[in-house]
Amino acid sequence: MQKITFLFSILFLAFSSCGVKTTQALISDGNYDGAIDRAVEALRNNKDSKGKQDYVFLLEEAFAKAKDRDLRDLDMMSKETNPANAERIYNTYLQLNNRQEKIRPLLPLRLLKQGKNASFPFDNYSDQIVSSRNALSKYLYENASALLKSKNKLDFRKAYDDFFYLESINPNYKNTKKLMDDAQFKGTDFVDVYAKNETNMVIPKLLQDDLLDFKTYGLNDKWTVYHNARQKNINYDYSLIINFKEIFISPEQIKEKEFIKERQIKDGVKTLLDSRGRPVKDSLGKEIKVDNYRTLRANIYEFRQFKSCQVTAKVDYVDLRTNQLLQTFPVSSEFIFENIYSTYKGDRNACEDNYISYFSKRPVPFPNNEQMVFDTGEDLKARLKDIIVRNKFRN
Repeated sequence: MQKITFLFSILFLAFSSCGVKTTQALISDGNYDGAIDRAVEALRNNKDSKGKQDYVFLLEEAFAKAKDRDLRDLDMMSKETNPANAERIYNTYLQLNNRQEKIRPLLPLRLLKQGKNASFPFDNYSDQIVSSRNALSKYLYENASALLKSKNKLDFRKAYDDFFYLESINPNYKNTKKLMDDAQFKGTDFVDVYAKNETNMVIPKLLQDDLLDFKTYGLNDKWTVYHNARQKNINYDYSLIINFKEIFISPEQIKEKEFIKERQIKDGVKTLLDSRGRPVKDSLGKEIKVDNYRTLRANIYEFRQFKSCQVTAKVDYVDLRTNQLLQTFPVSSEFIFENIYSTYKGDRNACEDNYISYFSKRPVPFPNNEQMVFDTGEDLKARLKDIIVRNKFRN
């Protein structure tokens, strides 16, 4: 037991030493907050034990250096008087405050050899946080409002991001919510979706409606909206056109096939006979018994109903602002109707178990051409969605 305790002590010291060295390395690299996080985690338990003293010293050192660097950065940014520094100034004050709040629950932290508490001079940054947040809010509002006067959708999206950030740090600031909605509307690409039939066949209306119902595709996102019916007061940026080029439907076919199935099954036991037909006996004079097998046989008459439908189309991406064809993607799909049923003469058990179900099936009516085209739509829709997911209108 003593050996086990000693081994665990060695492992604990080795692990602790490794953690201390990692924390020291973070400080040497200038990653003071990373060092603070490690030290705080290590001090959550048994913070006053001798084994944790290195972490107390390192936490004190990392905190002092991190605070000094942040204050020097703030001093430089205040001298620059650059409005673009507003976000960085605000985040630096938040960082100074959050760092203190991270350490505060651990205080006091004793330096055992020195017989005193480690020094963590805290300051109240609430006034600076409020004033820097107000300065940042003013900067974001003015910058985003200026972007709304642009004619570039990417500028509207930047404006939306600025208004969204402003709303998150300073809720209900002026009319931010309304301007954010305006920016999103102006930055959205609206896509007009419709179908063209260039085949000799009638395409079922249900299929067209289903293909063009983009709500079921789950493709609308923050900046792209698809409409299968044009709406008023919207200037559409792109068209997505599904051109049906060819529909081929095979004739209705019934193919017949006849074959024989045989299978041997165990049917009790019988006496083993030699070449002369006499019973074979063992060393004790008893007749030797062996498994008796009999052969099952059936004549199978199989019928296969078959009909297929192939739909070929292409998807065109059109820029409505320039009336230029941007990209074209071929797409095709196939649906196969098949029904297999069988009859037999003889013993049905001659067939494999997974085949026997065909004997209970019967011929069914062939789907009409319109149904075949419609049934092809599910696969066609999946392929269409894949094309759109892989090829966005605007990256």
